[in-house]
Amino acid sequence: MRSYAQWGNALYAGEKSYRIVPNRKIFVYAAGITLVVCALLVSVLGLRQSIEFTGGSQFSMIGISQSEQQLAYDAAKSAGVTDVRVSNLGQNGIRVQTPSLDPNQTAQVRDALAEAYDISADDVQSSSIGPSWGKDVTGKALQSLVIFLAVITALMTVYFRSWTMSISAMTALLHDVALTVAFFAITRVEVSPATVIGFLTILGYSLYDTVVVFDNVRGLTKNVWEQKRYTYGELVNLAVNQTMVRSINTSVVALLPVGAILVIGTVLLGAGTLTDIALALFVGMIVGTYSSIFIASPLLVMLEERRSRAREHNTIVARQRSIDSTDEGDHAPTSDSVQVQAVAARPVIPGHRLGNDAQPQRKKRKRK
Repeated sequence: MRSYAQWGNALYAGEKSYRIVPNRKIFVYAAGITLVVCALLVSVLGLRQSIEFTGGSQFSMIGISQSEQQLAYDAAKSAGVTDVRVSNLGQNGIRVQTPSLDPNQTAQVRDALAEAYDISADDVQSSSIGPSWGKDVTGKALQSLVIFLAVITALMTVYFRSWTMSISAMTALLHDVALTVAFFAITRVEVSPATVIGFLTILGYSLYDTVVVFDNVRGLTKNVWEQKRYTYGELVNLAVNQTMVRSINTSVVALLPVGAILVIGTVLLGAGTLTDIALALFVGMIVGTYSSIFIASPLLVMLEERRSRAREHNTIVARQRSIDSTDEGDHAPTSDSVQVQAVAARPVIPGHRLGNDAQPQRKKRKRK
């Protein structure tokens, strides 16, 4: 059984290869279905938006002797407020969120909470956020997302000098955002401005992982049209396999601290503290790693093979392989009949060093 390092070395050298690009239609169509399902889930279930987006009143109590949430629900109900959200703030704090209340209702809820938790009414901190402010925050969040995607699309096109790579990367980003937002819609975790920051962060992470894969693709396919041995899709598949171990390692290293923050925020500090941003990062990083390997690269090959140069090159490769195998040129295969082959690359030998004897030696000068 191979070790993890041997497995990564075999992937890089082409000795072992996963058929990601050859099965590209499965992954791309699955991504399309996922986008449709996520859109339906978000439209039907909706998002549980925080008070910063919807507006309303908020009451906070810190340093209380008991932090049972049911006491807050009962206290708000006794004050005539039924639409209430209650969450813990650490081990000895409670946060209560309600729709916008007038000063009289605010005082009633404050007094009821103080009586329920046996504290002074002055220890109950209250604040109010108007709906216009929440609407402005929502607009700014959407605006920042649109600007981010537009700028990144332009930068990707200029950097790779390929519109197919840009479209593939943006599709992977859209998949990551849709799946993460749908996760929040299903789990009913509150979406706050910190969550939006998490969304933007995972976009940058997913884009970074995709750029790493595409950078390797660009290096392997630099002179792809000038050779007759491998097709564009086969070289892209090698690039994906070569960067797979790197993507996994990067994701694990990034997920460990984010997972720790998520556990600390949920278990120790109480639900709602750090959970919104940590959960968005945790889910988004996993989805981003998947999309850079199984969506961006397969979609890139599908877009490239719609171009005439790729189809013609596939036909040339198929014809050359037919000649090499049968030594006859009477059969001219089409681009659809190319048999996928594993691409061999130069193996990497960890720790291998030739030694000092293999280094260039300086010629000794003759003494006069």
